[in-house]
Amino acid sequence: MAEANLPYSLNSEAVAEATRYWLRKRGVTLLEIAELVMLLQKKYYPNLTMEECVHNVEMVLSKREVQNAVLTGIQLDILTEEGKLFSPLQEMIQNDEGLYGVDEILAFSIVNVYGSIGFTNYGYVDKLKPGVLDRLNDKTSGQVHTFLDDIVGAVAAAASSRIAHRKQAERETSLGLPHAPEDNLEGPKPKV
Repeated sequence: MAEANLPYSLNSEAVAEATRYWLRKRGVTLLEIAELVMLLQKKYYPNLTMEECVHNVEMVLSKREVQNAVLTGIQLDILTEEGKLFSPLQEMIQNDEGLYGVDEILAFSIVNVYGSIGFTNYGYVDKLKPGVLDRLNDKTSGQVHTFLDDIVGAVAAAASSRIAHRKQAERETSLGLPHAPEDNLEGPKPKV
């Protein structure tokens, strides 16, 4: 009975794990997202490795704002598949209606985490629909990915932006110039 009086407290690791779980459950791997990152960045950084791309995808997915967007979008896609939304929203999401732009707005919340450079990266992959995005846009699968395709593109765009910021910091460091990192959350350094 005492638990009912405790204030709500979110378990951050549970949210992070749920994010990874639902991406996997919906058939999206971190490697597929990293492949989009490589596509976006290989021209600018020819020595970029897939390991660096995966690492940056992981770092983007570690952000709470990103986790919130992923979980929200996936849930809306699933509820749409199950026919649980009210009309006309049900039909708009089910058919990925062209004038329905809330899926892109949710994606922008991810893209914005690493600055405006992400918008151009996102626009490029959203228009081109390479790799996993092509698969997610296949309407014949029976699954609804109205939100997920934009979310995946946005995560890749944000990871690409993160790489660009990191590479700029590396250049400044090598030139002995001062710089400030754009975030403090770091995992293990990738081997280059």
